[in-house]
Amino acid sequence: MAAVAPEGVRRASAIAPVRGPAGEFERIDPASGTVASRAPSCRAREAVAAANAAARAFASWSATPPQERRRILMRAAALIETRAAEIGETMRAEIGATDLWLRFNIEVGRQHLEEAAAMVTSVTGTATQGPDGLSFAFREPVGVCLAMAPWNAPFVLGLRSVATALACGNTVVLKASEICPATHLLIGAVFAGAGLPDGVLNVVTHAPEHAAEVVGALISHDAVRRVNFTGSTRVGRIVAETASRHLKRCLLELGGKTPFVVLEDADLDAAADAAAFGAFFNQGQLCISTDRVVVLEPVADAFVEKLAARAARLRAGDPRTGAWPLGPVVSTAVARRLAELVQDAVAKGARLRAGGPADNTFMDATVVDHLAPGMALYTEECFGPVAGICRVATEDEAVSIANDTQYGLSAAVFSRDVGRALAVSRRIESGICHINAPSVSDRPDVPFGGLKDSGYGRFGGPAALDEFTELRWVTVAAGGREYPFLQQDP
Repeated sequence: MAAVAPEGVRRASAIAPVRGPAGEFERIDPASGTVASRAPSCRAREAVAAANAAARAFASWSATPPQERRRILMRAAALIETRAAEIGETMRAEIGATDLWLRFNIEVGRQHLEEAAAMVTSVTGTATQGPDGLSFAFREPVGVCLAMAPWNAPFVLGLRSVATALACGNTVVLKASEICPATHLLIGAVFAGAGLPDGVLNVVTHAPEHAAEVVGALISHDAVRRVNFTGSTRVGRIVAETASRHLKRCLLELGGKTPFVVLEDADLDAAADAAAFGAFFNQGQLCISTDRVVVLEPVADAFVEKLAARAARLRAGDPRTGAWPLGPVVSTAVARRLAELVQDAVAKGARLRAGGPADNTFMDATVVDHLAPGMALYTEECFGPVAGICRVATEDEAVSIANDTQYGLSAAVFSRDVGRALAVSRRIESGICHINAPSVSDRPDVPFGGLKDSGYGRFGGPAALDEFTELRWVTVAAGGREYPFLQQDP
């Protein structure tokens, strides 16, 4: 497969796995407990081989005309729909994705490729005329980029991690998540089908116990010049620390504790709909999921009643057995942690208004009212179908609670007074804030990223060009030039 790394780093089908020299590992279906997929269990040797392949391919790919890069990206975008059934089957097996989540990944993933294709001619520079001649500032590809994408939105975020880098003329090593290896390998298959040359995109899969070895080998590789990572803050710190030792620049999109502020003049039905969507879409397993709802006391009872009623209809089940609004959470360990967070909050005075503990990996939409400092659910990123309600007396208190977190990725504010909501949004410490809209939103043409422990750098739109290119200064002298100290007699 042209777009996948050499030496056995190939696509692994959930039905007929391809065996590589490094052996294989299994991913277990979180809904059924059966084997979802098998993939090559790469080690440092295979990781280095992938980076070497990318380094060899860089000279020719970086010199490829922008129009040809655009054609390949657009062909890849078109191929996504033709492979939608295979992508969906693989995602469902590996992470228990619902039909809606599958469609979101496929549609927005295609948009990421189309937006990257549109940007190939945006990698421009500037020229100025000075007394000594011409001065140019060029943006040029950096070399080999290491991309590390997460499991929770495997197809769309996998594509996001590589699309702009490829559009800018870089070559890429995509380190697949051990939770969704077959889905990430399908990204390589799509690009191979689109005609991407050998070595330009290299997909490396590995067993969970070999993650540190593989990541360390890739970050330390001399040819790797940029690193992007989407995932937990805990792992992001490790990635950043490792990269800093090698002077490698990182783009990090990490965890979140998304606040959703409901002011007393909000449209409560619209706010409840948006909060339910933001908190429970994909079982709340998104870094931008609504995690903590901050509602002003005058409308708190009415709002909580509306949100709880919506949550009560959002039941979890195996997506293959019916049109369940929620699928499984990613593992039984995650389900146990979620149960402990809810139990701790209730034991400390919170009230359970909908949902409750999981049945194996299936957890219904859960609403916990009267969340307060001192409860683990108040502080920790939830990453599950749980919405915590904080009641506040004033707008200032709402802003204070919204900012009372180490994270700063996404936020939302609901008010009929858009000017007031905009003023509140400017006071919230987050890289993203939506007014009268859910906290969950993704567009490939906007700057997407966070503040504080949610990371740094931006995916999306023109802002991403700085992440995947180097800015160089070149001058052309005009005529002769005198150098004063050379004219002095000894």
